[in-house]
Amino acid sequence: MKLFQSDYLFHYPWDQVTAANWQKYPNELSSHVISVDILGRSIINNHILRTERLIGCKQSIPKWLSFIVGGQSISYVREVSEIDLNNKSLIMKSMNLTMNHLLLVKETVIYKPDLQLPDLQTTFNQSAEITAFAGVSKICDKLEEWSIERFGQNAKSGKLAFENVLNQLTEKWEQTGVFKDSD
Repeated sequence: MKLFQSDYLFHYPWDQVTAANWQKYPNELSSHVISVDILGRSIINNHILRTERLIGCKQSIPKWLSFIVGGQSISYVREVSEIDLNNKSLIMKSMNLTMNHLLLVKETVIYKPDLQLPDLQTTFNQSAEITAFAGVSKICDKLEEWSIERFGQNAKSGKLAFENVLNQLTEKWEQTGVFKDSD
């Protein structure tokens, strides 16, 4: 098993970040995401919105890996998120459904208001556990190393894409008066 960890600071308030989260796909910088379907929504304890989504992705894999696992080009991820309005947190947990008997990726993302500037910035904490299952440990190691590298590249471009979406939505919200101070 290999671990991935990333922390980031979005220079947008938590309310805007969590609202934009539902509108981040499709976007030109995350063209690998080809579908997002809501499987269910519920309210827990009158203040937590729980959403389960199925996300379809199209990504190419290296030839050596395709040779081992087959050439499946579309993969699916199950994401369960909980927005806690009382504690101002958004926790998203996702896991790949495709090929998870060979490679299991469990990701957790947490958005919270920044402790220093809670009305202006949002912290982003991302972690992932990546585990390969194969009879040969060298293959597992190679697959996990490649997956960690790929996950890191995707995480970097994902943050950039989300910044882009946040910027576009903020401009739109400013024009329409959404998220305006009530002072």
